[in-house]
Amino acid sequence: MQLEINKESLPVYEALASEVRLHIIQLLSKNKLNIKELSEALGISSPIVTKHVKKLEVAGIIRTEKIPGKSGLQRISILKVDCIEINFPAKISQSYATYETSVPVGHFTNYHVVPTCGIATTEDIVGTLDDPRFFMDPKRVDARILWFTQGFIEYKSPNFLREEDELQQIEISLELASEAPLSNDNWPSDITFSLNGLELGTWVSPGDYADKRGKFTPDWWPPIINQYGLLKTLRITSHGTYMDDELLSKMTIHDINTESDVWNLKMEVKEDASNIGGVTIFGREFGNHNQDILFKIYYL
Repeated sequence: MQLEINKESLPVYEALASEVRLHIIQLLSKNKLNIKELSEALGISSPIVTKHVKKLEVAGIIRTEKIPGKSGLQRISILKVDCIEINFPAKISQSYATYETSVPVGHFTNYHVVPTCGIATTEDIVGTLDDPRFFMDPKRVDARILWFTQGFIEYKSPNFLREEDELQQIEISLELASEAPLSNDNWPSDITFSLNGLELGTWVSPGDYADKRGKFTPDWWPPIINQYGLLKTLRITSHGTYMDDELLSKMTIHDINTESDVWNLKMEVKEDASNIGGVTIFGREFGNHNQDILFKIYYL
């Protein structure tokens, strides 16, 4: 589940602001339970447990199913999510000048992918699913989503730095997920990032999400497959390389080759990775964030 700092996310924040409800989540992470079982485990009355469960249902954290029991139908509570990510408003470095380039998902310059794989525009799948040859179909330039299980994809963005410019930081933001059969919230994948030939580090994508429809995902896209990803920012600074605030490596901005006319970004799931869970890249008009791959160069 992905949240923003806005009023639409308040039901989730409110649902989590309770010791009892946190305890319910912990219990449901181990077993599906009915109201009576939750009541006994928590040591509080069933009516009070029901109110807490309702709060968690409204927030989309749990769901309730009716199944046959000894005395008729009983309501069983089931945990829906295993990860919640909160996107804070982007910080702005006022002291730096910037160059910014948006690269569409279909404008990759090199690839080697292993099925499952595919690309799609806002209107249809390009070619045939699980056939890497269609990654060279001319229609690929209109792609808004692509996915593969193992291999790599590369993108190039122009390097507009002048000789007198002093590079301070590079940020690359994009919406990412793993690539599971259909979808799976718990489907880790080791995605390795390189820039201009320098390996920057590996981020473990937690899953491939279809618990709710992507905000911008087209209506024709099947609801049982990946709907959205996580908006991630790869940040190369003078102190190291980060994925959001998580340190990926000690590679700094000073290690990057800046003499090239382009920034060459490579995303890869290696053959010997611990978690070969694939990559899904969401662009404009797909997923939860209406953007392509955004390169932002900070300089003095």
